[in-house]
Amino acid sequence: MPEPVRLYLASTSPARLATLRAVGIDPIPIPSRVDEEAAVAGAGALTPVGMVMLLARLKAEAVAESGAEFDGLILGGDSAFEFEGEVYGKPHLPEVARRRWRAQRGRSGVLHSGHWLIDARGGIIGAALGAPAAATVRFAADITDDEIDAYIATGEPLEVAGAFTIDSKGAGFIEGVDGDPHTVVGLSVPLLRMLVRQLGIEWTDLWNR
Repeated sequence: MPEPVRLYLASTSPARLATLRAVGIDPIPIPSRVDEEAAVAGAGALTPVGMVMLLARLKAEAVAESGAEFDGLILGGDSAFEFEGEVYGKPHLPEVARRRWRAQRGRSGVLHSGHWLIDARGGIIGAALGAPAAATVRFAADITDDEIDAYIATGEPLEVAGAFTIDSKGAGFIEGVDGDPHTVVGLSVPLLRMLVRQLGIEWTDLWNR
């Protein structure tokens, strides 16, 4: 049996890491250390898709150019939540998360996820390609202020795009997802498979668990 193709994840996101492990891939996580706010500010006007694709590419490239030796694929990803024409990243502050949750209960928004994949097999930086994914998230209408406060108190929504999760405590507040649910976690598994195959690699060659 040939050795599996190694995947390097240009992220320290626990959700992305858990998603990959659940589908049979144990990646090597490497922080990209990209200044996201500066990158977006310097890029001018961006659509939500343009923003997540820019940051996904910059993260993957930052890891590829870090000077480390690679033999496999480097994956960069980024997510943003679009709600009523505004784009929301991580709220960071409890009051920001609270304001967002009170506005979005009973309504829906779109989670955009950018993916960028670089072929670095054999230690040579080669072809690169990427694509976005999107999923519509529908929130329950009966979420109480007490539930919102309790959720925020856990700290979970402060460091995730849109101030919510679908794979942890926030799951009970989401009525449904239209599109690939993995997109909401920050990594569309079917889309990643498509990108891997476009590089001439079989999806199953990444399985190492």
